Amino acid sequence: MEGPMKILNPSGYITQHGLAFADATGAAIPVSDDHPLPVSISLPSARPSPLSGTTNQSILSSGFAPVTDRPIWLTLSGIWTGTVSVRRSSGPKAPAAPLTIGGKPWGIFDRNAMEPIGEESIPGAVWYLDIALAGGTLTYEVRQ
Repeated sequence: MEGPMKILNPSGYITQHGLAFADATGAAIPVSDDHPLPVSISLPSARPSPLSGTTNQSILSSGFAPVTDRPIWLTLSGIWTGTVSVRRSSGPKAPAAPLTIGGKPWGIFDRNAMEPIGEESIPGAVWYLDIALAGGTLTYEVRQ
């Protein structure tokens, strides 16, 4: 709505409802274009080093310990045949289990890819790649 609200007869008043928030002194500041809601998402600025490598044999990768609340990206490239399964554990000493959705296997790749594979919500969780190559050379990277 542009400009102030007009009050028309037969009423001499209006009831106005608006959202306000407290400033640094505790005074109510109405939300407006000049004073938007003070909302921001605070994410950790430090990101873990990517897990990356090249292999021509079947391996279980070393672990990738992501920060929480950020997408985890997987990149697979090269000329290769086989499968890459994403696995996750709740901590460095916990066993890694394959990813599932609704009890069905998920996070299994048989060709080159570059996509987000998840977003971690539990601090200390570790992600792995279970690489089962039948041939060729695979280059992989997991990063945030």
